[in-house]
Amino acid sequence: MKLENKPNIITIQNFTTESGAFYPSLNLSFEAFGPELNTAPIVLVNHALTGNAHVIGSTGWWNDLIGENKTIDTHKYSVLAFNVPGNGFDGDSIENYFDFNARDIAKLFIQGVEHLQIKQLYAIIGGSVGGGIAWEMIALQPKITKHLIPIATDWKSTDWVIANCYVQEQILNNSCKPIEDARIHAMLCYRTPESFKEKFQRTLNENLGIFNVESWLVHHGEKLQQRFQLSAYKMMNQLLKTIDINRNAEPFEVFVSKIEATIHIIGIDSDLFFTVKENRETYLELKKHQVNVSYGEIKSVHGHDAFLIEYEQLNNLLADIF
Repeated sequence: MKLENKPNIITIQNFTTESGAFYPSLNLSFEAFGPELNTAPIVLVNHALTGNAHVIGSTGWWNDLIGENKTIDTHKYSVLAFNVPGNGFDGDSIENYFDFNARDIAKLFIQGVEHLQIKQLYAIIGGSVGGGIAWEMIALQPKITKHLIPIATDWKSTDWVIANCYVQEQILNNSCKPIEDARIHAMLCYRTPESFKEKFQRTLNENLGIFNVESWLVHHGEKLQQRFQLSAYKMMNQLLKTIDINRNAEPFEVFVSKIEATIHIIGIDSDLFFTVKENRETYLELKKHQVNVSYGEIKSVHGHDAFLIEYEQLNNLLADIF
């Protein structure tokens, strides 16, 4: 991947993963935007599967939400984003992706926050696997943030998510065009039948002699293959299927009792991946235990990817927090 600016590097020494794998050192790269860290409230942004720490700028993936005079205003807030180690954006790769789960990344992010001498974050926000890592962070450090904003995600990977990640893994390990083919399959999870119908209307690509929906899928596969490493895809897919704040830990009720942050769950009514049924159940369970929690919902035909599409709705749901 090409970088506009080389990210900052924190070296984490002597890290042992939950599975018992020992790493003498790991690079945790990050980018920061807005006021200098620790001079303004800090918002940590956790990126999704194909994202990175470059959240704003000419190639920023969340420019519609974050920036000067945007909902997360970089005049008012410092914005911090770590690269998941092994996501490839900083040039590093991790071949033994099975060594890691989502909680390991949460631990690394917490160490990064501590290294930067941040006493408390104003908010942690993340979509999809980034939101799952955010859940894991608050499970490990209940006082780390004032606001937790998990979007299109949940505190656990359901059987449905695990199953889809398993299919992705089979494609990544066995296809002759692993990144392209895995991405084509993934797009069926990230969108919906209604979204495809609205966009394509069974039209043909006359130049290629195939349906437009097929050429669109081919385009997305080729586009990702050009900018994403195979080891990075395997790593991020592994993290996506291992979100679980109850992993070898206390019961959910004990976790809930320690929460001090205000939690703002945002679901997507058409999400086929992290379904709104799971989101609503999480909200009700937290509410039952007197957690300060709210639930908002994006209405869209576009499914899981709506948090990267329906910016007006997302901005409205976040406005009161920021």
